[in-house]
Amino acid sequence: MTELPHLFTTSFFISLVILGLVVGSFLNVVIHRLPIMLEKQWQQESNNPFSAEQKKITQQPYNLALPASHCPTCRHQIRLRENIPVLSYVLLKGRCSACKTQIPIRYPVIECTTAAITLLVGWQFGISIETVAYCFLSWFLLALAVIDYDTQLLPDVMTLPLVWGGLLFNSIATNVSLYDAVWGGAAGYLALWSVFWAYKLVTGKDGMGYGDFKLLAALGAWLGWIMLPIIIFLSSLVGVLISLSLVALKRHAQNQPIPFGPYLSGAGFIALLWGDQLRQFYFQFMGI
Repeated sequence: MTELPHLFTTSFFISLVILGLVVGSFLNVVIHRLPIMLEKQWQQESNNPFSAEQKKITQQPYNLALPASHCPTCRHQIRLRENIPVLSYVLLKGRCSACKTQIPIRYPVIECTTAAITLLVGWQFGISIETVAYCFLSWFLLALAVIDYDTQLLPDVMTLPLVWGGLLFNSIATNVSLYDAVWGGAAGYLALWSVFWAYKLVTGKDGMGYGDFKLLAALGAWLGWIMLPIIIFLSSLVGVLISLSLVALKRHAQNQPIPFGPYLSGAGFIALLWGDQLRQFYFQFMGI
């Protein structure tokens, strides 16, 4: 009888890892296809003139399910046994089974990262409704971070549902009051909105995109207004350090914009897991 809880806990964590790997495989699809889907939609809505070939391409079904996953080089359709997270990459030695083209390492990295963050959330919150909700939040943050890194785009189709998801969850959960969630969403948006306009008035340039406002609003809606200072501080600190490092190493032009979404997402995830401890450490350090 004493081994039953241990066995159950072990099974729970193994299940989280497997779930994370499967979700990570799906996130790879979202990260790659969603920006293309949005671009196609923009092209169709803008009524831009297309050539016959372009019209044919835009009229072909393209979503998260179609066309089926395939090698971009030889168009070989990926079979089920070739699509097992991480394992298939290892067995195929990181190459397409048909044309032997190198498969980007980012695919298994994202799968493993998703498994790791899913495990961390389960470890922190145990078997609870919070684990389910915060896993979804963490998956969204990972996908948004990579999409923003690739395209400097934080899609409304992801950030806005994340705002409403945080408000709805905190209307039934107990970790954050609905009052704190509503003010967290509003304060998160207004904080970066104010910085944006202050920077624009001084320099005449856009310092960040509106997607950053919505992402911080979503984090405020999930974690409450009290976590916003930690998120802003961590994301700004890491962002400045990495930006200066890239410029110093001449891997990034000084005038080239750097996406802020990955830093916000990372800071939000840290605040989700260890925000209370960071606040306590700050108060002890300041002697408050």
